[in-house]
Amino acid sequence: MGEPKFSRPKYDTPSHPWKADRIEEEHAIRASHGLKNMKEIWKAKSQLRRHRRQAMRLIGNVDTTEGHGKREMEDLLHSLHQKGLVTAEASLDDILSLGVEEILNRRLQAQVYYKGLASTIKQARQLITHGQIVIGEQKVTIPSYPVSRDEEELIAYHPSSKLNSPNHSIRLAIEDRRSEAEYAVEEQVDPEATPEFAAEVAEAAADAPSAADDNGGEA
Repeated sequence: MGEPKFSRPKYDTPSHPWKADRIEEEHAIRASHGLKNMKEIWKAKSQLRRHRRQAMRLIGNVDTTEGHGKREMEDLLHSLHQKGLVTAEASLDDILSLGVEEILNRRLQAQVYYKGLASTIKQARQLITHGQIVIGEQKVTIPSYPVSRDEEELIAYHPSSKLNSPNHSIRLAIEDRRSEAEYAVEEQVDPEATPEFAAEVAEAAADAPSAADDNGGEA
């Protein structure tokens, strides 16, 4: 038994510390989600393994059509639905298809960014740690706080925050980014159809050697 004054770790570290593929994947996840360190990814992976382990046990060892097995399956699916990880019509197989991205997307930091309260994912973390975000009437300063479905619509700026002013510089930056994103979607065209692309093709063709040059001048 461990020292009672110290809590046991709630996540597992990688079994092999120097696998290049895993390291590259984790660095990409860390950058896209604005995470502080790899520990946050390991926690999400450990949580995902626990959910999968429960689903696999129910699929393989328990009759889930009636009795205790059915209640346990329904409780698991209801719990994960409330956490925002699966839909209301999900099955045990859907739990096995979950990825670490789904776990990380439920963090308060990600939800603040997706709701448009911050212009970048890293800025979302900063706003949370500085006490600018509330869920309902409760200020939350933990970026990794898991947001349930019931709490999604309750995320907002703190009532005393200056960010409630639409003229705040951060609010204006958010609006600019939203306008740029909407414009990019509306004006999306095939790059091969643009005049710039056609000019590049023509220039490359002019610089390339002709077939006659390749054959010593013979047609």
